[in-house]
Amino acid sequence: MDKPRIAIVGAGAVGAYAGSYMAQAGHDVTFIDPWPEHVEAMRSRGLTIEHLKDVAPFTVPVQAIHLTELQSFAKQKPVDIAFICMKSYDTAWATAMIAQYLAPGGYVVSLQNCINEEVIAGIVGWGRVLGAIASLITVELSAPALVKRAAGKSGASHTVYRVGEPHGRISPRAEYITSLVALSDSALTTNNLWGERWSKLVANVMGNGIAAATGLLAKEATADDAIRAFAARLGSEAIRVGQALGYDLEEILHLDAEIIAKAGEGDDAARAAYDAQRLADTQKPGGGAHRASMGQDMMKGRRTEIEYLNGFVVARGAEIGIAAPANAALTDIVKRVERGDVAASPDLIRGLRLN
Repeated sequence: MDKPRIAIVGAGAVGAYAGSYMAQAGHDVTFIDPWPEHVEAMRSRGLTIEHLKDVAPFTVPVQAIHLTELQSFAKQKPVDIAFICMKSYDTAWATAMIAQYLAPGGYVVSLQNCINEEVIAGIVGWGRVLGAIASLITVELSAPALVKRAAGKSGASHTVYRVGEPHGRISPRAEYITSLVALSDSALTTNNLWGERWSKLVANVMGNGIAAATGLLAKEATADDAIRAFAARLGSEAIRVGQALGYDLEEILHLDAEIIAKAGEGDDAARAAYDAQRLADTQKPGGGAHRASMGQDMMKGRRTEIEYLNGFVVARGAEIGIAAPANAALTDIVKRVERGDVAASPDLIRGLRLN
């Protein structure tokens, strides 16, 4: 049986990283991306992956096409698996674009930061959607055709990828997707996609917007007492909204969700446990010596996903009567920095006064 045809729609840091290992293993993978220089570099010299430690750099030849060339798929074998790896605000059009080239039994996998499965299902139907979460992967597309990971492999110490079906059952196709992403690091198939998704959302809510607002590396933000406390407040609000929505939350940043929630609510014992774990993480090799993806976007002058992270928590909380003032404040700050109204600075967080 032929290997399935795989399309990586959005060859950014995560898509290029995971896809490079699939290509290296001999899978039929095509990378589709809107950045012309990136596509041309992949075509001419392959895709290079570098790690901070333990893993030797490698370059793999890959098939890459410009977004404008996707029409060529009409004359080719249809796509069996499409990984959507675009920013959340590009999810709808990217899904609609690739949907017309899917095989009759083909399906779409959201390998993205935020919760986009419902948007994808609105285009291809719930029966053709899976979710995949990349947790604490710390990758960056630092130049055309070059992905750097600010760590080595997580392996048994932390499960990077979690793959699941929206209906919660373990399926052969979910296990197959798990086998694909497991080529690049540890992975599992989960029956708790929505709990995993919200848990990842909480982790992103606690770090991404702060990176965009302050300009700090993750390690620097965590070491700052005021900013670390604010991150707990962000996480606490997101956790309480997720719990109210009925999600079964998983471990977040190596901590039980309830510890983060209580730390953000002012519980002294929880705050001590939270501080100890967060600071300990910064002492690990490479621990936090990277810029969160939204911080990378801000530096590159790109639109951020703040409305799909902290803003999403605010919106979902409002639907069920739970306020999220810290997340609302950070959303506003990031938008102001994005517009150029203010410069990114730790003082934007330190100066907040929230009741």
